[in-house]
Amino acid sequence: MTDAVVVGSGPNGLAAAIRLAQAGVAVTVLEAHDLPGGGTRTTELTEPGLLHDHCSAMHPSGVVSPYLRSLPLGEHGLEWLWPEVDLAHPLDDGSAGVMARDLARTAASLSPDDARRWERTFGPLVRHFGDLVDDTFGPILGPPAHPVLLARFGLAALRPATMLVDRWHDDRARGLFTGVAAHFFGRLDRPLSAAVGLILTAAGHAVGWPVARGGSRAISDALIAVLASYGGSVRCGVEVKDLAQLRDLTGRAPDLVLLDTSPASALRILGDALPDRVRRSYTAYRFGPAAWKVDFAIRGDVPWTSPEARVAGTVHLGGRAEEMVAAERATSSGAMPDRPFVLCGQQYLCDPSRSAGDLNPFYAYAHVPHGYTGDATESLIDQIERFAPGFRDIVVATHVRGPSALESYNANYLGGDIGAGANDGRQLLLRPRLALNPYRTGVDGVFLCSASTPPGAGVHGMCGFHAAEAALASLG
Repeated sequence: MTDAVVVGSGPNGLAAAIRLAQAGVAVTVLEAHDLPGGGTRTTELTEPGLLHDHCSAMHPSGVVSPYLRSLPLGEHGLEWLWPEVDLAHPLDDGSAGVMARDLARTAASLSPDDARRWERTFGPLVRHFGDLVDDTFGPILGPPAHPVLLARFGLAALRPATMLVDRWHDDRARGLFTGVAAHFFGRLDRPLSAAVGLILTAAGHAVGWPVARGGSRAISDALIAVLASYGGSVRCGVEVKDLAQLRDLTGRAPDLVLLDTSPASALRILGDALPDRVRRSYTAYRFGPAAWKVDFAIRGDVPWTSPEARVAGTVHLGGRAEEMVAAERATSSGAMPDRPFVLCGQQYLCDPSRSAGDLNPFYAYAHVPHGYTGDATESLIDQIERFAPGFRDIVVATHVRGPSALESYNANYLGGDIGAGANDGRQLLLRPRLALNPYRTGVDGVFLCSASTPPGAGVHGMCGFHAAEAALASLG
């Protein structure tokens, strides 16, 4: 019987393991951390009873993922919940741009002219979002299934976000789109920086930005349960340092090895077995700006000046579009801005199971330079206070993770880059290297399946699925 080892139990590692197990492969997943899940872990970080997501929190890509949707995750406890408003982008005057599944509600938050331009931009993408997902949630290996739709998306996606945002005139629309585009984690005045904003905004209107009841760990718990139903297993607390170690851990050299790791970790594990051309590509693989994450235990709700922010699952803080563009330019060049872009999560609004009495879990992360060694906590809180005066008064406890702590928590987050690789230039589309099969490492039977492969970051499992397909094809 064919057997496989998957190194890493993030959503991609688990998706790869399930796909292999479905094909009759005996699979063992090895995880260095004492808890499985990678970015989909949830624990009590601050106060007893408060459930905090360690990394991923909103999951539009999880809802639309072709592979995750094919699995009976709901039968194993995964339930999606939606906030009243998916995203709010407040401004200093108390107004806000709103992204909701209902395009009409978004339009109502914008000026009439901008509302019409918003619908012209996103309406076609939303109406054909399933087809767009089919063409963008995988490697670029051949002609697209929906060339006209992909061309329409691609023409806009190739532009800098700063160019695309100029189609709107009011600060609410301009700020709303720029804040979503900032998920790019890079300069917003460079080509391709509009792509992330387009796909995430279209997803918001098509399926929303839902959360998992009980925390993101419900996703990994359900994936592990599905894997177990096919006979696969997960072992935690096992750090894989080289290929030879796998023989000792499993009793024989496995037929297949899939690495849910960064290229840097793959370099360490595979060592001299890597061909020179792949070694050069993995060595040159770049990582982007970092996150500075603070989890808060708060008493009551955040006192946002914007009414829309009080019912939003996600709140982006950065002010006007021009301010966010400047902040992202600074972090990309290694400078810490006075007012960083900050993303806030209020998952408890639609999932009260995360709260305890009048205490609620609230989190925020700021974009900071790669490997930032300072302390961005006060800058982050200042941004919250800017749009929610009195926030400091409701904070009961905090838990802080900067870039070094994020990397210690998850080795894939080098320098605090939670996106597992810079999104600039060719690397956004052709990660981790230019190859017909980007999942192959050049070592027989070994494949890379992490978010450092297409289609990139996000809790969708598609990197793992495609890597598993490549591994199965290699068996002949």
